[in-house]
Amino acid sequence: MTFPRRRLRWAAAASSLLLLTGCSGGPSSGPEADAGSTASVPTPPAGLEKYYSQTLDWTSCSTSFECAEVEVPLDYQHPDRDSIKLSVVKLDARGTSKGTLLVNPGGPGASGVDLVMNAGTQMFSADLRKGYDLLGFDPRGVSRSAPVTCQTDAERDEARTEDPDPTTDAGLAELKELSEQFADACAAKTGKELGFIDTVSSAKDLDILRAVNGDARLNYLGFSYGTKLGATYAQLYPKNIGHMVLDGAMDPSLDNEEVTLGQAAAFEKAITAYLEDCLRRQNCPFDGDVDQARDQLHQLFASIEQYPLTAQDGREVGITDFVSGFLVAFYENAYWPTLTDALNAAISGDPTQMLALADMSAGREEDGSYTGNADSAFIAINCLDYPVDTSLAGQRQDAKELEQASPTIGKYLAYGGFACQDWKFKPTGTPAPVSAPGAAPIVIIGTTGDPATPYAWSQALNKQLESSVLLTFHGEGHTAYGRSNECIGNAVDEYFLDSTVPEDGLQC
Repeated sequence: MTFPRRRLRWAAAASSLLLLTGCSGGPSSGPEADAGSTASVPTPPAGLEKYYSQTLDWTSCSTSFECAEVEVPLDYQHPDRDSIKLSVVKLDARGTSKGTLLVNPGGPGASGVDLVMNAGTQMFSADLRKGYDLLGFDPRGVSRSAPVTCQTDAERDEARTEDPDPTTDAGLAELKELSEQFADACAAKTGKELGFIDTVSSAKDLDILRAVNGDARLNYLGFSYGTKLGATYAQLYPKNIGHMVLDGAMDPSLDNEEVTLGQAAAFEKAITAYLEDCLRRQNCPFDGDVDQARDQLHQLFASIEQYPLTAQDGREVGITDFVSGFLVAFYENAYWPTLTDALNAAISGDPTQMLALADMSAGREEDGSYTGNADSAFIAINCLDYPVDTSLAGQRQDAKELEQASPTIGKYLAYGGFACQDWKFKPTGTPAPVSAPGAAPIVIIGTTGDPATPYAWSQALNKQLESSVLLTFHGEGHTAYGRSNECIGNAVDEYFLDSTVPEDGLQC
């Protein structure tokens, strides 16, 4: 069993709703990025030669894709000991390839293999796919790559119905017990690999992926958490970068509590934007002004807390699933009409549509099976990446600040620190700014209405990375490339294909 009221986890979702609109300008000529075609091949780090020189055994895994496994050391401090295998998938370029473009959808815990196989031809432009072999990979601990394993599908279903209230003594005790049970299960089912799925190790894996695919320099497009992975790589291997785009940036200098607080405030901003839009439409379930509509939304949440609803398939929908379904719609504002329909149905007593949104977030299929392991991997990776304050006093202070930052959903993001209290492996990461001195130009994209990676984080990363430029998409939703407009799309494509660095400060 896992713990309820966990810090809500969202992976960047690939959407086929690619509505292109205008923007304030296009990309302009800037410093040339190093395409890496004539660059000397970096020397493999000592002790890692066999990993860098391995030959991949590509096999057809569908009509258009080839799959392989890449061997990497489990522990980079002792590369001569155990190894693990990373699952990768490749979509060959439709023209003359400039090299391999590695992509990561975020999480942590989202599958790059699934991203490329399920949405590669929709999310990435035809021009980009013509010029690069597109490579998706499951980072260590994720999906097919030495995955974190904690629960059966039935146990995941059961965990989603657990809703103890940590503001009460009984609820707090239950929350701690569930957290401990979850940590024990992850350790027992996953084994020692659980201690080596940190972001630094994954960034070192990236360099092996670069080398075994025959590229002298890394070409990389990372979304959401994928920007943290990319920034970590840039700090470790600044001279090994060819082209790098970080879309929906995280700020690597923030600690766990600051990340959650920033997301709470950004989601509240997005909720305000949704309510303003909703109130202009005839089928909005709320009325009055925005503040009154927000109060009505709070009343609905309070009702679900007190009286869970039953969906048409017989499953109980409590507040954790209800809020999960509610929030996933803010990753793509094209889902706002769907959210309005789901809220109207729930107010009438039927939570089926909201549960469908929650299932989409959790990766649950109609037959009750789950794809991937995003929830478990998210917790496991973050418990290694961040020293978390697991004290009761610290958790209560965080809860107070979260409710102030987001009166609507702040309390549902609280007490997530207990997830790491009984974790079997100590954190190895330390939040710190990155600079990547000497790196080729790096493109950062921030979306002004992004609820999951607030725009201020992209601004912060732009200030940290010495060679970076910042593109701004004025809009709602999470990340920009593949779901925003031609201004962003053209800027990114021309950067990768022609090495034209977008103008720093470009507004789209």
